[in-house]
Formats: sequence, C-alpha cells, structure tokens
Amino acid sequence: MGYLRAEEVLPKEVLALIQQYVDGQTIYIPRKEGCQRSWGSGTDTKKDLECRNEQIYTAYQSGDTVKELAESYCLTEKSIQRIIRTYRK
Repeated sequence: MGYLRAEEVLPKEVLALIQQYVDGQTIYIPRKEGCQRSWGSGTDTKKDLECRNEQIYTAYQSGDTVKELAESYCLTEKSIQRIIRTYRK
C-alpha cells in the first residue's frame, strides 16, 4: 500500500482541519462501509498459504511428525497442530 500526500489530494480547508487534530502524524483512513476487501484479496498470499497448509496436512497424513513439519516449514508446533486440526474437519 502506498501513501498519498494529503496536500495533493485534499482541499486546503480539509487539510487545515485535519492538522488541528494530527499535525504531522501519519493516520489511517478506513474504506467506506461496504467497500472493504477481504484479507489477501489483493495478492496471492491467501492462496499460497492454503496451498502450503494442504501440503503440511498431506505430509502429516503420510507420517511426518508435527516436530518435523514445524522445522521444515519454519513454523511453531502449535501452528502445525492448528493447521492439521483445521484440515481434519
């Protein structure tokens, strides 16, 4: 996510009003209601994590231990257990 320069996109009156509250600070302006996007919708990260988690579950079913999987995927054993629990359902 890139940043916009407020003085380039806001009218001077609006900028002056905002400066009364947060002069020189970085602020986040949320999307309008109904325009929100779900996590991972802008990238392939969500799909990549699902693929990785399926591989972890398949390896677990093939006999790999939670400890081995944690070391292979650089995750905690708790994370591996959570992934396995999710895919069992």
